[in-house]
Amino acid sequence: MDQKILHNRYKELTAILLQKQNAQGFWEGRLSSSALSTAIGIVTLKIGGRSVEDAQIQLGYQWLSENINNDGGFGDTSASKSNVSTSLICYAAIYYCQLPGRGEELLRAIETYLRAKKITLSAEQITSTILDFYGKDYTFSVPILSLLIICGVLPTEAISHVPQLPFELSLLPQTLYRFFNLQVVSYAIPALIGVGIFIHTRKKPKIGAAKFLRNRFVDPAIVRLNSLMPESGGFLEAIPLTGFVAMCLIASGKAENVVVNKGIRFLENQQREDGSWPIDTNLSTWVTTLSVKALGPQLTSVIPEGKLTQLKKHLLSIQYKEQHPFNGAKPGGWGWTSFSGSVPDADDTPGAILALLEMYDGSKELNDAVIAGCSWLIDIQNSDGGFPTFCKGWGKLPFDSSCADLTGHALLAFISTLDKLNGKLPDHLRSRILKSTDQAIAYLQKHQSPDGHWLPLWFGNQQTDGYKNPVYGTARVSVYLSDCLTRKPVKGELEEKLIAMKTLAQEFLLLQQNEDGSWGGTKNIPGTAEETSLAISALIGRDKKVCEKAFSWLEKNADIQCLPSSPIGLYFAALWYDEQMYPLVFYAEALRRCLTLKPAF
Repeated sequence: MDQKILHNRYKELTAILLQKQNAQGFWEGRLSSSALSTAIGIVTLKIGGRSVEDAQIQLGYQWLSENINNDGGFGDTSASKSNVSTSLICYAAIYYCQLPGRGEELLRAIETYLRAKKITLSAEQITSTILDFYGKDYTFSVPILSLLIICGVLPTEAISHVPQLPFELSLLPQTLYRFFNLQVVSYAIPALIGVGIFIHTRKKPKIGAAKFLRNRFVDPAIVRLNSLMPESGGFLEAIPLTGFVAMCLIASGKAENVVVNKGIRFLENQQREDGSWPIDTNLSTWVTTLSVKALGPQLTSVIPEGKLTQLKKHLLSIQYKEQHPFNGAKPGGWGWTSFSGSVPDADDTPGAILALLEMYDGSKELNDAVIAGCSWLIDIQNSDGGFPTFCKGWGKLPFDSSCADLTGHALLAFISTLDKLNGKLPDHLRSRILKSTDQAIAYLQKHQSPDGHWLPLWFGNQQTDGYKNPVYGTARVSVYLSDCLTRKPVKGELEEKLIAMKTLAQEFLLLQQNEDGSWGGTKNIPGTAEETSLAISALIGRDKKVCEKAFSWLEKNADIQCLPSSPIGLYFAALWYDEQMYPLVFYAEALRRCLTLKPAF
């Protein structure tokens, strides 16, 4: 494509990106509205004491009625295919919150969808279907079944088929959690407690020491739950998690406590004007660091000095300076948002480190922040050399395991720190970073498939087999490796290893391009602006014609003023979302990398 066209597109996207920067200098983004969150929201408000005539309940109910799919089911986003779990949750919410004579048609439509999936509303079939779908991970399956019982879709006696969550184990020291089969992912301890108490209180009494002991643990577990509650009232800022916990405590006869009161207030505040709820407050730290990546070295020339100072101060201010009460995480990390329900993680932490290094001013404050961030990352690295999201050493469930895209991100943060801070790193930390870097590279080598791809953890594609997204994972890691190769510390054997992995990854991506020039999750999956842009960034400098074809597809299919976002994000293991900022930042990054390539693209 003509350089002038690409340059004009980059200028347009940069202008839009800068317009979205808020008054505090960072980006907030906008997550897609969620049928699942909306259903949970109105159920929680009703069980919390609201009548079905209440304005917030009716507004949410109306949004659900307007966003049912043509097949009678509900998907996770308005652009998602129907799925059984979300459809059942919406069915329960409509059943529970309907006004007389207003819900029958909607309920019949959902029943038609469920019958097409060979599911009837029998307690035994629904229970087995939900448990089979989520397997050993009870993070979502047990809360969903609890909601169906609370709403009266399943009879009370169905509780006998619902697995008991061992809420009493939450009273153990946090450092011991990973040694026990808690059956929920590390970030869902509130659900373990709240939903576990509900199941315990609803099951038929049994005579024996186990029942007696569990009764004794209920109140202490609620005290523990109170200690996990952030100031905002939202556990992890997540609408589904907060709603599940609040409704289960109320249904257990434990309504009078801070968790319920603050949780319901959080839900009231998170509802949007159209009646819907998103899955989470926002991903502001994540989309902010993605925006910095999109602008790259040009950041300081396109953002006014005042806004740049605000951005730097914001990132420095939201780094955790004390041990986190939610999961005991050490100081030094960053979470995905500036709100109090956020928890430090191993994707936002390298993102923040890299963003600060892009704005590097040599100050002690910035140096200290980067050093603390690197130390935090080293401490969370698993024994396999890879990086998990939240907690070291869990690994019993997939979303607590090491993954390639987080590992590649951490690797780039380490190598960039060695490059930029140079002699300002303490010798012991330099040694730890070098060791961690070697382990991360070994992990990436081991987990790169023979055809060159890596799989991401928190991203997928709804149209691929198994909903995997090797294009996203491979493009992400490949870009991290490319950026590592531009840093001074990378030479000799280290350089050879990175080049070998990158070359194989690029060969995989070249084979995945669709005939029209786009990329989806794999070959022949309809392309998106997100996946196509990421693939271009990974292939810049490798194949000019391939990239030109992809830019031509974006030019024809992506409305610059209203870039369509696609549900490629995964939340809580199996909940799809899209983020309005993703196509914008990924497209802008691809253009920036193309235009700054030497020699010119």
